Amino acid sequence: MTRRPVPGTRRRILQTAARLFDAQGARAVGMQQVVEETGLGKSALYREFTSKDELVRAWVGELHDRAWAQIGSAIARHEGDPARQLLAIVEHAEESAQGSDAHGCTFYNTSAEFRDPGHPGRREAVDHLRRLRERLCALAAAARATDPNALADMLMLIISGLYANAATLGSAGPAARSVAAARILIDQHVPAHVPTP
Repeated sequence: MTRRPVPGTRRRILQTAARLFDAQGARAVGMQQVVEETGLGKSALYREFTSKDELVRAWVGELHDRAWAQIGSAIARHEGDPARQLLAIVEHAEESAQGSDAHGCTFYNTSAEFRDPGHPGRREAVDHLRRLRERLCALAAAARATDPNALADMLMLIISGLYANAATLGSAGPAARSVAAARILIDQHVPAHVPTP
């Protein structure tokens, strides 16, 4: 007779894995460590996630959903002003990169840790970054930027750079200038836009 999973087991595993992956990097954490930290048996873990790759994919997928909800909230405050919404995305990235426990962008980190293009976690991370670029392009086009693709690409570079710099040099280092740099770019590429205060 197959044992039924205990309600909340999947959530417990994901929360534990998220804490470990964030602190040590997803590649460095083994399934045995997750078993020990959750206090569950191996069979319970493998009932929920058939492999570590699947666990990493689920973790990145949850972070993707959370990030999109946060981005949605950030841009909703500036409804009707797509140029200001572009800046709001960079502001959100800067806020999320702050703090002594920040280790950079999970999506870029996961892509670097798992270099096989077919790895489920990497695919999920790359999909998130592609969708972010698409959102930036769409907002840049809505703002009537002279070159929406170029503006989106430059904002992506600012976002990735601010995460990398905040993780290595601290949020008071070069990352602190990311919003100012984004503001200059947006004002240059959206000629009709009233410069943001």
